[in-house]
Amino acid sequence: MSAYVLILDDDADVATAAQLLLRRRYGKVATLCDPAGLPALLAQGVPDVVLLDLNFTPGFIDGAEGLALLDLLRAQAQPPAVIAMTAYADVPLAVEALKRGAGDFITKPWDNARLVAAIDQALARRAALRGPAAAAPDLMGESAAMRELKALIAGVAPTEANVMVLGENGVGKELVARAIHALSRRSAGTLLAVDMGALPESTFESELFGHRKGSFTDAKADRAGRFQAARGGSLFLDEIGNMPLVAQAKLLTALERREVTPIGADKPEAIDVRIISATNLEETRLFDPAVFRPDLLFRLNTIVIRVPPLRERREDIPLLLSHYLTHYALQYERPAREVSAAAMDGLLRYEWPGNVRALRHACERAVILGQGADYALSDFGLPGSGVAVDGDEAAAQVWALPGTASPARAAAAGDMTLDALEREAIASALSQFNGNISHAAKTLGISRAALYRKLGKHGI
Repeated sequence: MSAYVLILDDDADVATAAQLLLRRRYGKVATLCDPAGLPALLAQGVPDVVLLDLNFTPGFIDGAEGLALLDLLRAQAQPPAVIAMTAYADVPLAVEALKRGAGDFITKPWDNARLVAAIDQALARRAALRGPAAAAPDLMGESAAMRELKALIAGVAPTEANVMVLGENGVGKELVARAIHALSRRSAGTLLAVDMGALPESTFESELFGHRKGSFTDAKADRAGRFQAARGGSLFLDEIGNMPLVAQAKLLTALERREVTPIGADKPEAIDVRIISATNLEETRLFDPAVFRPDLLFRLNTIVIRVPPLRERREDIPLLLSHYLTHYALQYERPAREVSAAAMDGLLRYEWPGNVRALRHACERAVILGQGADYALSDFGLPGSGVAVDGDEAAAQVWALPGTASPARAAAAGDMTLDALEREAIASALSQFNGNISHAAKTLGISRAALYRKLGKHGI
């Protein structure tokens, strides 16, 4: 994690011990034993977090020196987060420091995990105060809904609570999961994503819990499951609502016991992961016991984050269009173009049933197929938008299903590679069915597993 941490303590041994603990986790960790040098140090750059001892001069235990330093730090134009360090007997003094603006306090001798967690939480709070965009930079948008979402992520991420992310297809649920992990105290560990809807029931336990060599026919070597592979990090269980009830029971047992037993093993293994789950199911359906086990739901939804659909934050559309059109123009080496006023009006009024994912696909299509000086609405091929192809097929929609493309579209696509045509067909099917993988795979005439491989291949 890139951060500047300052340890301000008159005991050089204490300062050095903290520095050795923290320097591998944060970008810069400095120590200062003489508080008189603080103003000069601040002139060179204000730290992100300061670990502040409250007593410096031997024989003085009232904390006046530390509180004066706290006032100096809080008076900076962009003040650092301050964590007071104090002995057990000085807890009332630490409480006074909290009243004066410190964000937390640590008692000496500290617990290493507690100290790291306190710093991570301080960094997350500081990022949220600087602005929601600093807390979750990959979640684009400055609308009120997105600012609220980013602030919620910044507040939740430093905790160990399990989080359930709800939202329609294409809203960016995985980006939310990645932002939570990046701001958590587990950020140095792995974020491992698992598509629960794509796991065959027959291999569910092996995939999640692992297996031992020889435990079944194809078990030619020991294999760690996803829970073991994500140890110390976060496990993102996507499409959790698509799990069959039998699989839900097995997952519940693992979460309740905080341990898993690999297939063929004699004893269980402890697990150390934070669970972030996501589903596009309507929230009311999650409370239907025929669809989702209530006891598992309560294990997963300690915190619920609802990601707004694009139609509820239309003011973010111009920013998203600019980002993706620029991205794909560079990728395909096409000239930069503006969106015409008429096209922008249509794009802002469109309902975007596929949300940001559909907008991204539409931008890629516009970059590949657009021919005018500016992007026209027809370049984006929005299904149901009423935009038609010029010429003999004036009644046909620009965005046709794979295999039913018009001659005009085929001509426009004549210089596309086979890979580009395949990607276009996949994007079209996903948009047609609002991101539903099963329906898109059926339309394309391939299996769900094959479609997932192609999504990975094309980066969709």
